[in-house]
Amino acid sequence: MNPLHSEILDILKEDAKKSAAVIATMLDRAEEEIEQAIADMEKDNIIVKYATVVNWSKVASDKVTALIEVQITPERGRGFDALAERIYLYPEVKAVYLMSGSYDLQVEIEGKSLHEVASFVSNKLSTLESVISTKTHFILKKYKQDGIIFEDHQDDHRMLVSP
Repeated sequence: MNPLHSEILDILKEDAKKSAAVIATMLDRAEEEIEQAIADMEKDNIIVKYATVVNWSKVASDKVTALIEVQITPERGRGFDALAERIYLYPEVKAVYLMSGSYDLQVEIEGKSLHEVASFVSNKLSTLESVISTKTHFILKKYKQDGIIFEDHQDDHRMLVSP
């Protein structure tokens, strides 16, 4: 990847709505050069998706998100990849990460209720042949995601009192 691509990715990571014209101005390049670079990165699957970060706590939403630690026995010849693929193909699975440490995969899922998430873990995930154990953690509140702070920070407006 060339330096121009890296600069464009840094800008788009901060704000995916920035136009090629604005990026060209920021980088002192021709707009056509930026458009071509973006098109090339989309074609090469470097830019996979443009997404919006949503503060779901501000929306009347009944979503339940859980992070699940999964210990597995790796498959001969394919390691962790085969089971990770089986897991990420479930529609409720939002992310799967190979981890170092005390467990192998971290699975992020969304459901409509605690019961739905528990049902997924007990009926689908834990029944997979290579799964040794699971540990489910429910997300109660998100404070920060993708560099975005969700808290409405209130400045302290109390009067300073000194003796």
